[in-house]
Amino acid sequence: MIRLNDIIDNLDHYLHLSEKDVDMIKKAYVYSAKVHSGQKRSSGEPYLSHPLEVTGIIAKMKLDVSSIITGLLHDTVEDTLATSEEIESMFGKEIAFLVEGVTKIGQLPYTSKIERQAEGFRKLILATAKDIRVVLIKLADRLHNMRTLEHLSPDKQKRIASETFDIYAPMSHRLGINWVTTELEDLSFRYLNPDAYKTLSKQIAKKRKAWEAHVEEAKVILIEKLSEFDLSPEIAGRFKHIYGIYRKMQEQNLEFENVYDVIAFRLITNSLKECYETLGAVHASWKPVPGRFKDYIALPKGNGYQSLHTTVIGPFGERMEIQIRTRAMHEVAESGVASHWKYKEGKLDGSGTYEIYATLRQLLEWKDIQDPTEYMEAIKGELIADVVYVFTPKGDLKELPIGATPIDFAYSIHTEVGNKSTRANVNGKLVPLNHQLKTGDTVEIVTSKDQHPNRDWLKFVVTSGAKTKIRNWLRTEERKQSEIVGKSICERKFKQHGLDFQAILKKGDISNVLPELKIKDIKDLYLAIGFGKISANDLLKKVVPSENIDAESNKERIEKIIKTITSSSDGGVLIRGYDDVMIRFANCCSPLPGEDIIGYITRGKGITIHRHDCPKLLEVDLARRIDVEWDSKFKGSRPARILVTCTDKPGILSSITNTFSSSEVNISKAEIHSTDVEDAIGTFDVVVTDLSQLEDVIKSIKKVKGVKSVERMQEIEAI
Repeated sequence: MIRLNDIIDNLDHYLHLSEKDVDMIKKAYVYSAKVHSGQKRSSGEPYLSHPLEVTGIIAKMKLDVSSIITGLLHDTVEDTLATSEEIESMFGKEIAFLVEGVTKIGQLPYTSKIERQAEGFRKLILATAKDIRVVLIKLADRLHNMRTLEHLSPDKQKRIASETFDIYAPMSHRLGINWVTTELEDLSFRYLNPDAYKTLSKQIAKKRKAWEAHVEEAKVILIEKLSEFDLSPEIAGRFKHIYGIYRKMQEQNLEFENVYDVIAFRLITNSLKECYETLGAVHASWKPVPGRFKDYIALPKGNGYQSLHTTVIGPFGERMEIQIRTRAMHEVAESGVASHWKYKEGKLDGSGTYEIYATLRQLLEWKDIQDPTEYMEAIKGELIADVVYVFTPKGDLKELPIGATPIDFAYSIHTEVGNKSTRANVNGKLVPLNHQLKTGDTVEIVTSKDQHPNRDWLKFVVTSGAKTKIRNWLRTEERKQSEIVGKSICERKFKQHGLDFQAILKKGDISNVLPELKIKDIKDLYLAIGFGKISANDLLKKVVPSENIDAESNKERIEKIIKTITSSSDGGVLIRGYDDVMIRFANCCSPLPGEDIIGYITRGKGITIHRHDCPKLLEVDLARRIDVEWDSKFKGSRPARILVTCTDKPGILSSITNTFSSSEVNISKAEIHSTDVEDAIGTFDVVVTDLSQLEDVIKSIKKVKGVKSVERMQEIEAI
């Protein structure tokens, strides 16, 4: 366990602590030790070890004294009897705010894990908008938790690692903190794909000595060559981190032995001028690989990263990646936003930093999204790491994710430009709206007042902004139509009983009964009836004496809806309050017992069950959803589809099918075809009892020699 004195010594190297600062840090340490007294971590260590280690990471980030104190106190309000008021009285408003910002969402009665996760991130992002130190301290907290993840149960390991990989590692990348990003990715990879991690670790260990020798030999040659041009940059060799190697293998479909650019050389110069002179010297000495040069100095990444990247055929005939940057650029490349910010009286200050911070501020655009699943998707979309740089016709630069289309570009300009897009010109040529943009493209969007978003656009847009705005338009249109339908149903139902609906509405009789139906106003009444959440008979029953109408009960209404469901339903899901009601499943996401689920009501089509993260659900209004849950007594089976990529060799199909059999999983359909790169791709429709059995069989197939990847498929169809 790191000691407080070690942390203080490290701080002295860059903060020049005053006596008052040291006293405040020691006071926070004593307070934290007191309130955490007797608490243990899952590893068995005293709980105090965690805030100390987190504070050590914060010190490595070179943050200020307030951040250091917050590191020592960050869990006190959440995990002890300490209160925010007590923290404020002892350490001041600034520290209290930072502690509160880092503290996770409280024990509130959310109905699902995704809802709790979404609210936790919403709170974190809102706090970060006021002070970026909140997210930096949170990253330090998450990094130490990941370092000690081995002491938790496998289920918790996977959940925390998945959240880290999807959110925290990309967020660290967005902020440019390279050393935190790589460690979070490697640790997440270790728990999300333990078999691949273990295999790759062994392969790297065998190669490391040879790599290190290669680095030293290449450095000597680099120094000699560059000295011929009177250049003497600082040279360091580095290896790709384990997940970086794995990602390259997956993206390029390579075996480990065929990954050549594992080693990269970093050349640190004294000036911007020397960066380009060094680049010229490198290209004069070795042949550059076409298409592998990137100038991130002229076009910095969104997180402020600047460097020249080139790949050359090196002195040993192998590809050699070289990065060239100044010392100031190198500091930003390693520490990112943490290297820019200076703190004065609790307020952020510093030149050239607002552009970097703006990249994180984009996350605030989605703070008002109500649906937790859509909110988390939007956050993840904003944190996509790989980007392309394109230009408007006026020469303005736009940064978009790889795979972005003209529609993504249009929505990045303005919502109405996106909504009214009819066609696109890229570099002066007409292209389809699903055309994938490349770095350097100049994009022109042609609009029309008669155009509107198309549901098919959701199949190819990649930015969170475009997806959210298209869905908002679709939902708004759906609400308009449902309102019209609901009003028509009301008028027709009342007319069947000889009643004038509009006259009764003007009289106020309908408005008087809305609270009993838990409806806010007439518009919401039309929507509820149009969506099928309540029936016109429910309204009729409230307005007109029951002896005058043939009203149906609420339960009868629900039973009428589900009568439209096909007889092939094998059940397993209950509508809350109606435990004997069975419903059907969506083919688009094929939910399995063990997954969070949501019901979706369609008038005339019944209730369909989707996985909570099914993309199709994001297109429909929240008012059309209904809470459902798995029947704990359900002992049936559910279909799933698995995609397996493997080497095309004799016997491998037999090995895969035997794995299904040994896992007691039946194959209902299988399709296999060969590829052009001596691989085979197999699609297996299987029948499983629950999510756990599916995950187990996927894990077993991954162990089959020759299998490269295994994943569960999800084919999106209309609801």
